[in-house]
Amino acid sequence: MANGAIAVYGATGYTGALVARELRRRGLDVVLSGRDPAKLARLADQLGGDVPTRAVELDDRDGLRHLLGDCAVVVDCAGPFVELGEPVVRAAVETGTHYLDTTGEQSYVQLVHARFGDAARAAEVAVVPAMGFDYVPGDLIAHLAARGVEPLRNLTIAYATRDVRPTRGTTRTAIGQAADGGQVWEEGGWRRAPLRVPRASFPFPAPFGRQPVMRYPSGEVAIVPRHVRTRRLTTVMTVETLVGSRRAAPLVPLLVPAFALALRTPLRRLVDAAVDRLAEGPPEALRQAARFVVVAVAEGEDGRVRAGAVHGSDVYGLTAVTVAEGAARLQAGAHEAVGVLAPASAFPAEELLDALAPAGVSWSLDPLPAAAAG
Repeated sequence: MANGAIAVYGATGYTGALVARELRRRGLDVVLSGRDPAKLARLADQLGGDVPTRAVELDDRDGLRHLLGDCAVVVDCAGPFVELGEPVVRAAVETGTHYLDTTGEQSYVQLVHARFGDAARAAEVAVVPAMGFDYVPGDLIAHLAARGVEPLRNLTIAYATRDVRPTRGTTRTAIGQAADGGQVWEEGGWRRAPLRVPRASFPFPAPFGRQPVMRYPSGEVAIVPRHVRTRRLTTVMTVETLVGSRRAAPLVPLLVPAFALALRTPLRRLVDAAVDRLAEGPPEALRQAARFVVVAVAEGEDGRVRAGAVHGSDVYGLTAVTVAEGAARLQAGAHEAVGVLAPASAFPAEELLDALAPAGVSWSLDPLPAAAAG
């Protein structure tokens, strides 16, 4: 429904509350939803007291459809999405409601494409999973780096972060991804990722410099090949980001396969119990101290190379901003397509990156290289 409210499901979680606050800061009409009416009421009071709330269980299909019936957009912040996400996206498609979420789970993005692509196009709604820090900057800068250089023989997307304190939800998602192993994009198709973790390093721009990196099951693997023509997509992240210590780099190739296999045993229950005891998320001061850069390097089949980079801080605050920006655009009908979409397919990439400048995001792109001599 055009000009309807924006529903936030999972609003009382760490990321959901940040999203709800950002939407309210922009003066947008919000409906807070989730499973706990008392928590929803407390959050509504914190946001000014005049925010409607609707408690709905995920197994209440009619309740979810009733929630979304008068809404233009729903933002799903309730993860892990592989376990909890499908009922919300199904209700969105059934009610003609545009959909965004904050997933970082590659397998969930693939699930949404496989199960809801045709239905979303038929319903003429935009479904945009992975609209948070993971993986808006990477998707947008990859799209821009590749433009004018395609077709590519390889596209590399590399992440470096510093002083990022993960939320409990992020930690739980990361463990799930490690256990799953994910997919890679090679020779124009998806296949299961190997357990082996190769040694590598990547030359990040200042202040990060060259860093040890390792492959990880990034969401870009599920979304970028849908709008960039590349034979291979390589996604890497600094070892410091993934395991909290650069000194651990020599041990990572040995430890990661063993850890992934262990997570497929009853040991997983012990790990999950330990995660449940973690703090929900970092306070604002620690969030603001974080720094990140996301780099995309596009290597054309003709030998041309083009790179781009996105710099910023406060990855959770940025997730709230990217989601709110996307929701506002969907509410206003300012999207470029319908169906299940990557951020770069739903919105103009340069325009969306520029809109993130007030959140401390900057970006740069190499000039388009000259065509290689024939």
